[in-house]
Amino acid sequence: MVSSLTLVEGDAIVRQLGRLGLTSYESKAYVALMRRDSSTAAEVARVAGLPRQRIYDVLGSLVERGLASARPGKVVKYSATAPELALERLVQRQREELARLERDTADVIERLTPQFEAGREHTDPLEYIEVLRDREAINTRFGELQSEIKKEILVFTKPPYATPPQENVEGLDVVRSHRARAVYEYSAFDDPALTEGVRRFIEAGEDARFVPELPLKLVVIDETIVMFGMDDPVAGGGRSTIVVVEHPQLAGVLKIAFEAVFEGGLTFDEAYQQLVVKRVKTA
Repeated sequence: MVSSLTLVEGDAIVRQLGRLGLTSYESKAYVALMRRDSSTAAEVARVAGLPRQRIYDVLGSLVERGLASARPGKVVKYSATAPELALERLVQRQREELARLERDTADVIERLTPQFEAGREHTDPLEYIEVLRDREAINTRFGELQSEIKKEILVFTKPPYATPPQENVEGLDVVRSHRARAVYEYSAFDDPALTEGVRRFIEAGEDARFVPELPLKLVVIDETIVMFGMDDPVAGGGRSTIVVVEHPQLAGVLKIAFEAVFEGGLTFDEAYQQLVVKRVKTA
């Protein structure tokens, strides 16, 4: 009998009724109605532990669902519908809702399938090219590319620097764990802090060379992805557009160009001796 249900059993039944579509308040009120042949709203609220201001709405919902009936009188009383009948009604509503969802699903599939199939046939011939202008977006994308390196990174580095070598902590982690080669301009020796930052990269494992001037900023990753900057000839003022291209053939060509510039450059010690030591001696 319901009156002999333990607290744990009562809570379990409330949860099960919830899975059949009743709210927590409706479930508790329905279980409370089982305790007597009929009960007033106030009695149901007390037994179920529900707010008095909500009980009439809750009982009205049970009556509408066919889980209870109201007995008119000086004081309206409510009676529970027998569980085998009440719960079958709940299950039937679930079946009807499931059938409606299945019909809606079939309709949506029918409508979307032609669009999906048409979309598979439409490809952007330049989808392997990204164009970046915002500095934050450029830094974010470069960070993503660094994190995806498998074997090798080649870099032409020249000012203005998005992140100077002395501040590029992520870059140090990359050169410690991957093959890294870089070409810098001689101007890297104009700033002692920047020079020291480059020295730390070399100590971490970077193979570096130095040349008077580089044509552009360039990154080649794993002979597959290239990232390069192009100065804006109209806007001027050092503004540039960064292009990312995932194209092995282009990466291969640019690696050949990198190798040629790299081989013609000075090592750190050679460049330091020529550009810093001699400069100090002649000053």
